[in-house]
Amino acid sequence: MEWNPETLQFLSQCFLNTLSPLPEPRRRAEAALAEAADKLNYGLAVLRLVAEPSVDEQIRQAAAVNFKNTLKAHWAPLTNDPSMASHTIPDPEKDQIKSLIVTLMVNSSPRIQAQLSEALTIIGKHDFPKAWPTLLPELVLTLDRLSQANDYVSVSGVLTTINSLFKKFRYQFKTNELLLDLKYCLDNFAKPLLEVFKRTASLIDQVSTSGATHASSLKPYIESQRLCCRIFYSLNFMELPEFFEDHMEEWMIEFKKYLTVKYPSLEDSGNDGLALVDELRAAVCENISLYMEKEEDLFQKYLSGFVEAVWGLLVVASASSSRERLTVTAIKFLTIVSASVHHTLFARDDILHQICQSIVIPNVMLREEDEELFEMNYVEFIRRDMEGSDLDTRRRIACELLKGIATNYKEKVTEKVAAQIQLLLASFSENPAANWKHKDCAIYLVVSLATKKAGGSSVSTDLVNVESFFGSVIVPELQSQDVDGFPMLKAGALKFFTTFRNQISKPIAMALLPDVVRFLGSESNVVHSYAASCIEKLLLVKDESGGARYSAMDISPFLLLLMTNLFNALQKPESEENQYVMKCLMRVLGVANVSHEVALPCINGLTSVLNRVCENPKNPVFNHYLFESVALLIRRACEQDPSLITALETSLLPSLQMILSRDVTEFFPYAFQLLAQLVDLNRPPLPGNYMEIFAILLLPESWKKSANVPALVRLLQAFLRKAPHELNQQGRLSSVLGIFNTLVSSPSSDEQGFYVLNTVIENLGYDVISTYISHIWVALFNRLQHNRTVKYVKSLVIFMSLFLVRHGSQNLVGSMNAVQPDVFRTILEQFWIPNLKLITGSLELKLTSVASTRLICESLTTSDSKLWGKMLDSIVTLLSRPEQERVEEEPDVPDFGETVGYNTTFVNLYNAGRREEDPLPEINDPKQFLVASLANLSAHSPGTYPRIINENLEPANQAALLQLCSSYNLTIV
Repeated sequence: MEWNPETLQFLSQCFLNTLSPLPEPRRRAEAALAEAADKLNYGLAVLRLVAEPSVDEQIRQAAAVNFKNTLKAHWAPLTNDPSMASHTIPDPEKDQIKSLIVTLMVNSSPRIQAQLSEALTIIGKHDFPKAWPTLLPELVLTLDRLSQANDYVSVSGVLTTINSLFKKFRYQFKTNELLLDLKYCLDNFAKPLLEVFKRTASLIDQVSTSGATHASSLKPYIESQRLCCRIFYSLNFMELPEFFEDHMEEWMIEFKKYLTVKYPSLEDSGNDGLALVDELRAAVCENISLYMEKEEDLFQKYLSGFVEAVWGLLVVASASSSRERLTVTAIKFLTIVSASVHHTLFARDDILHQICQSIVIPNVMLREEDEELFEMNYVEFIRRDMEGSDLDTRRRIACELLKGIATNYKEKVTEKVAAQIQLLLASFSENPAANWKHKDCAIYLVVSLATKKAGGSSVSTDLVNVESFFGSVIVPELQSQDVDGFPMLKAGALKFFTTFRNQISKPIAMALLPDVVRFLGSESNVVHSYAASCIEKLLLVKDESGGARYSAMDISPFLLLLMTNLFNALQKPESEENQYVMKCLMRVLGVANVSHEVALPCINGLTSVLNRVCENPKNPVFNHYLFESVALLIRRACEQDPSLITALETSLLPSLQMILSRDVTEFFPYAFQLLAQLVDLNRPPLPGNYMEIFAILLLPESWKKSANVPALVRLLQAFLRKAPHELNQQGRLSSVLGIFNTLVSSPSSDEQGFYVLNTVIENLGYDVISTYISHIWVALFNRLQHNRTVKYVKSLVIFMSLFLVRHGSQNLVGSMNAVQPDVFRTILEQFWIPNLKLITGSLELKLTSVASTRLICESLTTSDSKLWGKMLDSIVTLLSRPEQERVEEEPDVPDFGETVGYNTTFVNLYNAGRREEDPLPEINDPKQFLVASLANLSAHSPGTYPRIINENLEPANQAALLQLCSSYNLTIV
């Protein structure tokens, strides 16, 4: 695409039309731009349009966004696919873009500058610093020129770009390459960063002392200092560089100033002035926290000054709800100090009292925004409150400060906080309606400061006596008949019950469970979610012997009400896909006695929910619990009464058929697993509607999506077991083996291919498969020859072993040699013997060792003593050495060709699974089988086998074999 007036006109018109409110011109313009994007120099032409001052600002801004998105898609190939290389911007065009972008960014208006800064960051992510060595020197010169010219809007633009480029030093894994990049950035930017920081600090001082300060003149300087602080954080994140150590004093003087000095003209001006200054202070707090963690000794001389400054800030900031980020970062700093060797700063009683009263209580107390979140966004409220992702909120971090101090002053902290809790409860008692937040605060403190016992879900607290506190503070809330009154207090009470569920005795918990079931009817999403979570977690509690504390008998008196309330909760606004309610439903089905009266309403309820979510699947966690619930219901109901399968099918099959017919691809893997479960539970002959599904299953199109393959294999295996006779009709077996051939040819699906093949070999007679066996071996040998992996060879050894135990060694050897003379010996020498020791899994180990034992006792003769001896050596290694000694981890290499773009992922349904069947139930001990077989074999030609064993087995394996003979009181003669 040449740059000329026609190109300028064409692009300008296109970008103008992309802003049109009318859909047709907008679509045409987007299509024209998409087509032009594949042309040479398109990115460069768009950048030149952005630089063209005669073009309208709106058009240039749209072009800047397009330019950024073009770089995102075409600067570097997104995959290892060579065909994508043609869509990558060529190097000469890249060089021209890189030569223009910095100057253009600096000279643009703020909105265009922001887009070009992002575009520059995209390039930098791939090219900086190695493929763009001129960038940092150019940015340094530009920054120096702009700051001297007092153009701080552009200074911030440059610093924003540098900040984005340097962020990788915070998040990427430390490697030699990354350290070299860091050294390059330090060598080129540590000094200029300090210079611009000090120059800006001096300007702030001048403006602040001039008297008639205007907020607009301070704003760009403060923003520039904030960005300098973020860059400081990135450059110091891995370790303290020498330059920063040498100049620590200069940095720390300014840092402390920003924590102690007020800027009234900006902070009192409204228009986010206070928020801007607080962002700078928060960045300073993060920097001093970093130094406190990494360089405590060097930082020590500044510590008490900073603690005092942060303390002063906190007392004021804690009272304001709009200063959350500053509050959180400041408390984090004090928390780090409290757990360090400088903890004595917090030792005095009056300081502890002040921390509780002026920092902890104000930050833990509920605020208006907490109430808004509770009502307007229950998912986010729960994520923060119950799932522990609120470490960056005032409430949680305030409690973390107390925990930090308690590492050295536990008794003092316990005493102070316990006293505060009693004051809060007393305040609530005086006026419950007005002071309900005080009670919530007391409950929150007890729950958040509870300590978790290692390796379990049990928690403990020294702040209160749990049973007494539960009885006097929590029970009244749970027994309240108004499930919708004071919902935040009810949620806190339910959370307390959930947290201390192990300590609350069974009789007390059982007496309150019907009350918790009532709370499932609350209109508050948080309350009925917490009620569901409480029940779900209670049903997981173990008693001291390790068994479940709560049984089917315990919940049976109110089971129907519980199920009704759970399904009703899923009808409430915003809770149609409530994962806590569905998880509770799943847990109840796992514990309850699933009788006929429970199973039928429940399957109808679940299929109704399933039909609804099929319209628009949104919540993958909810969906997974939904399908697990269905699988669990089928399993538990049919365990009690196998005849229920018909009623369950009547309800469920239309929903599963709808998933397939409407192409709800997200649910395909689940649907196939449930169908497999239903097939497994049927008795042959299978009903006609299943044979229709079998026909769909055999179509090649069904297998094209890799996410469906494991579930389809599971379904195919179920059909092969239940309908082996139908398999040999209408060319079905040929189709099944075609599927096997496709799966086994790719490293990403070969294991699934073997599952299919093993099921065929296991369930069909040799007379049926003999027609196809040569084709099977050809497919297996081709893959072995052209693209073998350790995983493939192990699967092949397992298959050959299964073939041998099902159809005999003679058929195994004969069918292989029919494909190629004496190929069996080659496979044995090169693959079976060397890889036998790599087999893992108890059933697989038993199968392969027994098959290998039968091979040396039935097919191999002593005329080839070396081969016989090596095979025995491998069998003994497999049976006598622990897995970690004989197996090396093989890295799992993904098949990139199949993972490009959006893919539905396969998620295994635990409750739809099928227990693996032992192909050799008659053999209990493979070691005994080996020794008995060898003893029997050697009895026919005494003296032959001890010599072969002596010549071919490793000394360790000879000793192991002798030990086995001794253990089973058998002898090889």
